[in-house]
Amino acid sequence: MRNTFWRVFLLLAAFGGCPCVAAQQPAPPSGPSAPQVWTWDNVKGKFEQNNTTLLAGFLNIDELKAEEITAHLRPNPDFTLSADGTQITPSHGVWQPFAGTFISPGISYLFERRNKRGLRFQSAKQGTAIGMAQQADLERNLLFNLRSAFVGVLQAKAVLRLAQDNLDYYDKVLKISRDRFQAGDIARIDLDRLELQRLQFESDYQSALVNLRTTKINLLALLDDRRPVDSFDVEGPYDFTEDLLALDDLRKDALDARPDLRAALLSVKQAETNYQLAEANGSTDPTVSAWYTHNGSFNNPDALNTLGVSVSVPLRVFDHNQGEKLRTKIDIKRNEKLRQGVETQVYSDVDSAYAILISNLNLLQPYKRQYLDQALRVRDTVFFSYQHGGTALLDFLNAESEYRTVQLSYVNLVGAYLTAAAQMNLAVGREVIQ
Repeated sequence: MRNTFWRVFLLLAAFGGCPCVAAQQPAPPSGPSAPQVWTWDNVKGKFEQNNTTLLAGFLNIDELKAEEITAHLRPNPDFTLSADGTQITPSHGVWQPFAGTFISPGISYLFERRNKRGLRFQSAKQGTAIGMAQQADLERNLLFNLRSAFVGVLQAKAVLRLAQDNLDYYDKVLKISRDRFQAGDIARIDLDRLELQRLQFESDYQSALVNLRTTKINLLALLDDRRPVDSFDVEGPYDFTEDLLALDDLRKDALDARPDLRAALLSVKQAETNYQLAEANGSTDPTVSAWYTHNGSFNNPDALNTLGVSVSVPLRVFDHNQGEKLRTKIDIKRNEKLRQGVETQVYSDVDSAYAILISNLNLLQPYKRQYLDQALRVRDTVFFSYQHGGTALLDFLNAESEYRTVQLSYVNLVGAYLTAAAQMNLAVGREVIQ
């Protein structure tokens, strides 16, 4: 009876609280050496400010806007200055080379017909809109990589907390077991096996530390930030939600929000504009010229100052821009096929992401509802029974291993769910799951 009370006292003293996955992380140290803590909004803001790939894409949009200016320019007028009437050889013994020289300035201008300039400008503006949609699509994909890296850090922190909790719990088990050994309640071989088993928990803890540093390094690389790894930390909810939109609603949102689909639609419109421009380029554009001369006219010797005007119209007998007309007409069909392919890909992406989300939820729900509590209850019950001689040491070690496996599987499943949620946001084109 005395040994029984002693064992119960040790158990209550050692296990005043039970470790669990959702335990709060210890408060970070304060002071100048405390790491800077970033939320998802902070990480996203730093990414948009620092990521070189994203910033280079914005410069490409500026280039496209500059091309709009070029496309909207009018043709430049041509200025000519001609000299005529210079005598180059003597005639009848008379040679006055510059006596009859006259200079004639002139100007000409090409008049574009059938709204060529307007169509060029419209095509350039559509090209800018396509570039902006492609930039949004680039940001969508980069944000998915960033979100996955952010979730990776949260997952590594959760695994580290679990490894620390397991190590702390097992250290309490070893303390009780050493006290029992000193009291002659267990054999030396059992204590040795228990102490050897600690190596697994220490290994898990060290691996979790390395993994956390690695995931932080990956996150900093995406942010193009060269600060030390230990100078920052991230925080955010590491859990799952069962509230999901219906698949049909997600499909509709994707059709409205996906920037790659918007770029494909704009490409079709630009191809149609380019076809209209090719048709217009097949028409003739007259060039009107005018010039002034200070010279006597043969028809009117008294007219010393004369003005001449001409109109030049190209005769498009052979070249009607047939090749460009055909090419742009085919390009409309090509872009339409590409648009259909992107739309099919949108449906495929949403359906695949939704299936992964549902699969993760189907696994997470029984874990949270049943398996986590069961694993904890089995471990504590078997340990209590082992302390009282009701089960063998191997049974306790198996129960401890099963508890560790269940808890780690749950942590990894939450990480897989959050990654799948990021995949769904990528598929839809906006954050439908926070």
